[in-house]
Amino acid sequence: MRKSSEPKDFIQLRGLRVTCIVGVLAEERERKQPLEIDIDLRADLEPAGTSDELDDTVNYGTVGELAAEICMREKAQLLERLANVIATEILSLGGVHEVTISIRKLRPPVPVDLHTCGVQITRSSK
Repeated sequence: MRKSSEPKDFIQLRGLRVTCIVGVLAEERERKQPLEIDIDLRADLEPAGTSDELDDTVNYGTVGELAAEICMREKAQLLERLANVIATEILSLGGVHEVTISIRKLRPPVPVDLHTCGVQITRSSK
């Protein structure tokens, strides 16, 4: 349950596209595949709303670059692992109270007609 002193504001990043190694199947370990990532950051945006200064908010450009770099570096087997690493590193940036990461495989290697598959996790700063 969220404490009343935590901010109610969000920064949203939608549709970050990354092509990377992720998955457990042999073909997924050899060939990059496209992912789409959405990121919701709970942060106090009032200071930036007053000052109009980038230093008073969480830079979403930095967040997007970090998430893309993690995808390329990790070569995770599970989307759950990849989402957790992204969330943990975003929380370490400072100013972020909570982060929700949604990751979708755009071409999941399954034997049924499935548009996407994915995971969503939420992590909070302690």
